[in-house]
Amino acid sequence: MTAIGPRIRTLAMVLGTAAALGAPLAQAQGDPKVLRVVPHSNLAILDPIWTTQYMARNHGYMIYDTLFGTDEKSKIQPQMVESWTISPDNRLYTFKLRAGLEFHDGKPVTGEDVIASLARWGKRDAMGQKLFTFVQKMDAPAADSFRIFLGEACGFVLEALGKPSSNAPFIMPKRVADTDAFKQIEDYTGSGPYAFKRDEYKPGDKAVYVKFAKYQPRKEPPSGTAGGKRVYVDRVEWNLALRDAQSQVNAIAKGEIDILEQPAFESYAALKADPNVTIVNNNPLGFQYMLRFNHLHAPFNNAKIRQAATAALNQEAFLKAQVGIKEYYHSCPSMFTCNTPYGVTKGSEIQSKSNMKKAQELLKASGYDGTPVVIMKPTDLASITKLPDVAAQLLRQAGFKVDLQSMDWNTVVSRRAKKDPPAQGGWNIFATAWVSPDIWNPLTNAAVNGLGDKGWFGWSTDEELEKLRDQFARATDDAKKKTMAEAIQARAFEIGTHAPLGEYINPAAVRKGISGLVTGPGNFYWNIKKQ
Repeated sequence: MTAIGPRIRTLAMVLGTAAALGAPLAQAQGDPKVLRVVPHSNLAILDPIWTTQYMARNHGYMIYDTLFGTDEKSKIQPQMVESWTISPDNRLYTFKLRAGLEFHDGKPVTGEDVIASLARWGKRDAMGQKLFTFVQKMDAPAADSFRIFLGEACGFVLEALGKPSSNAPFIMPKRVADTDAFKQIEDYTGSGPYAFKRDEYKPGDKAVYVKFAKYQPRKEPPSGTAGGKRVYVDRVEWNLALRDAQSQVNAIAKGEIDILEQPAFESYAALKADPNVTIVNNNPLGFQYMLRFNHLHAPFNNAKIRQAATAALNQEAFLKAQVGIKEYYHSCPSMFTCNTPYGVTKGSEIQSKSNMKKAQELLKASGYDGTPVVIMKPTDLASITKLPDVAAQLLRQAGFKVDLQSMDWNTVVSRRAKKDPPAQGGWNIFATAWVSPDIWNPLTNAAVNGLGDKGWFGWSTDEELEKLRDQFARATDDAKKKTMAEAIQARAFEIGTHAPLGEYINPAAVRKGISGLVTGPGNFYWNIKKQ
């Protein structure tokens, strides 16, 4: 990511939770044991394996733990795992769990819980799906251990088990993890640093988490999703109702909330002027915007039409309209995060070197018949709400007919999982944003796959793309991996899996007196102290 303004402190990974609507907000700063935060969106889906939505991921980190973590230097570190061995042929991994791991219901975490959790995760996560093409079987030779047997060696087992973001391989009780991977769980028993107060949960209003007294943090300092997850507050409250940008600014200025996770970009001027508020870059590597096509239905079941659309989607137009603060964004021709090992440019010319005239020519040659393009526009997610408007404008200029439909973000999240035709409640395009670790290589990037019905929403199908990803998964040489990443990206642009829309940062606003924020690619709530 390019350098950001000097006034922004790259400290930490801010959190989420806030004053419940109707509660005595003015007490926020006066109660050091209650942390109140306005998260970036509503929490309506509580299953972090069923969806890649970041609110569900953040909820997951509150109540679950992971086998491995990724520290702030992007290194994999043990978390629930105490020790492990790898056989000489790299086909057998044996893991021992830390002593004292306990679920919120008082039952110990066992190898059987781990196996069930990984099996479910492996059916939904892009990297997990690829890992399980290598997995021959798993077993638990003892209550505190588990083994993974591979049919052939691959070089990303630990990287997959420690991936920090959606879908993170959270460990759940076996009875919960046995739930069909394509159905949402209804039991939220975890073993993480907080327990979920389901009796106080009100979608669109508030979510509450309380300290899990029996959680045993690791001894190492916290770093990213790794290290000791020590809890210094008794209660974390997410205010899910405070969505108006000016109301958010007023609330943090008055001390009614402690943290504003992702302010609207137009709010930064007022927030920077407040001496009691600090701007914190909670994610130094930043985010990448993405426009995803539905490959199942017209018009985007035609690769030539997807190419025409991609050519029309100028990144600068999106970034300028949505972010607006030049020091907070930059164009990026790569699907895999610029300025990282796989931040390649090959194949991107159709978008990065295109113009509207070229897009119009491609659309005319594609055979497009005027089928309307249904674009879903979230009205309550400040970080992306303008992207659909820009997409609609550019696509109309290219010659598309566009049907821009407004709804809240959680409706977008639910609707994008439907495979119905657009005219029957389905969709053609949605916009989203990913943190860098979720898209910075061909195995983590959910949009760069050809798995069809088994893949991410949009359901792109391409055997050649999957063969290339398989080769990447088997590669151990860094130079070979980069070459494969170039080939994968070129193929993804060729078939039009999606359109990257550039990269940005969205720093948090934090009241003075809040300390200990953890740097990483998500919103983490451990290690935080409140004066």
